[in-house]
Amino acid sequence: MEATRATRAVRWTAPLDAFLRRLRAEGASWAEIAGALAVSPDVARERGRRIGAVRPPPQARAPREEMARGPLPPGHPRSWGLLVAGTLLDGTKWPGWD
Repeated sequence: MEATRATRAVRWTAPLDAFLRRLRAEGASWAEIAGALAVSPDVARERGRRIGAVRPPPQARAPREEMARGPLPPGHPRSWGLLVAGTLLDGTKWPGWD
């Protein structure tokens, strides 16, 4: 017979909810939050879901300078290589590109 862990009921208060939200907004994992609140990660995750505590989205990458360039001509090795990768034409060049 397997031993079961006793679970303690958590009395969620506004300050605890605010603490959980702040930790999650700072990017803390559920395990880190659970450790800070002395609860299981599942309890922390479920409470976070109920109160809408979300991790901020990852920082968007800055646009590369290349985005400002004009379009590549038909059959350019970079675009052609992307189109034919993993097909029978993989490794072949567009006619006229040497």
